[in-house]
Amino acid sequence: MPTVSVGRDCLFEALGCTYTDEEFDELCFQFGIELDDITTEKAIQRKEKHLEEEGVEDDGETIYKIEVPANRYDLLCLEGLAQALRIFNGLDPIPTYKVANIGKESMLEMRVKTETSKIRPYVVCAVLRGVTLDEAKYNSFIELQDRLHQNICRYYQNMRAI
Repeated sequence: MPTVSVGRDCLFEALGCTYTDEEFDELCFQFGIELDDITTEKAIQRKEKHLEEEGVEDDGETIYKIEVPANRYDLLCLEGLAQALRIFNGLDPIPTYKVANIGKESMLEMRVKTETSKIRPYVVCAVLRGVTLDEAKYNSFIELQDRLHQNICRYYQNMRAI
């Protein structure tokens, strides 16, 4: 199952409330996901560099590592996770999405090169209009694309190899 790392404070801000670590672990359990680890950015960096533990008096932002089901691609980013938990807690209604009816002059065409279609036989794209992204949301969007690629694309690439 994929693991998503999110900053605790950013997640709580998006949820509109705060929890103790135990309360959040229980919320995750009730929702069907698992709070796998509670760490910090500095601890993650030390682990990646194979450095020994240092003092933990001020180790920076608390990071929640949350294990999500492999079929819940909407939970692979902070925004999707927060939206799902807000809906689960009854804070938000279930959203309804509609395909916009736009004129032919506003439509765009996506072309896939033949050599690309041999590697990626399925391609999906979307045009988002009227959306403003700040740096944090842009980075989250790019991270989500990477996670989708690592999960969905790897699965289908392996299926084609069988």
